[in-house]
Amino acid sequence: MSDSKLPPALTSPRTRALALCGALVAALFGVAAFVPLPYTLTWPGVTADTLGSYQDKPVLTITGAPVRTTEGQLRMVTISATNAGEKTTFWRSLRAWFDQDEAIRPTETVYPAGNPAKAEEENARQMAESQDSATAAALSYLHLSPDQVKVKVDLGDIGGPSAGQMLALGIVDKLAGDGKGGDLTGGLKIAGTGTIDDQGVVGAVGGVPLKTQAAARDGATVFLLPKDECADAKVNTPEGLRLVPVGTLGEAVSALEALHSGGAVPGC
Repeated sequence: MSDSKLPPALTSPRTRALALCGALVAALFGVAAFVPLPYTLTWPGVTADTLGSYQDKPVLTITGAPVRTTEGQLRMVTISATNAGEKTTFWRSLRAWFDQDEAIRPTETVYPAGNPAKAEEENARQMAESQDSATAAALSYLHLSPDQVKVKVDLGDIGGPSAGQMLALGIVDKLAGDGKGGDLTGGLKIAGTGTIDDQGVVGAVGGVPLKTQAAARDGATVFLLPKDECADAKVNTPEGLRLVPVGTLGEAVSALEALHSGGAVPGC
């Protein structure tokens, strides 16, 4: 059909300009949809029972003091991420935005300077510090001497500082339980996250909504978390998972004891 047979409104310079602009925008949008973005895709990672084994090796090996046989679980949780060199497109990021089991984070927060080797080195350093702090906090809480009691932690290639709280609780449970002859867990599957320092202060870690998904997936019914992360934890909380915020190792121990004794338990 020639332009002479089209309505004037469809052949005006303004209409043609708008059509051309629309085509250019559509083309640019189509290209942008496949352009790599500086984001990394993350999702719920593995969990490990600090009272048990990980990759066929005991997570906690304690010498210098009697060790209890325990029931229940104290699971530390992780987040998995795409490789440092793997790019995330607009469409993949958009899909993650609407999926409660996925999240996108700026790549530099996952892989410093875009260097996976540096990131692994930093994660290993943080894990080593976390293990030392968890041991110091637990032994101090139990009034035991670190010169006498030695703790070895083996979590394979898991890195980062976020296992601190659960490692400390695992040490307390193996050495003292609830202090009354029972397990600190009360036989439950407990999961949690949070850094810990030598004085037993529990700190924020980030990524809690994904970690609650990992905890529920692996059977946990209770999730211990830093007090400051309650708001984040309530985003898409899995059904049947009880959120218990704590600020110190002592508060975490008291909350677990209250869970199976019928006492008051903090909540988000």
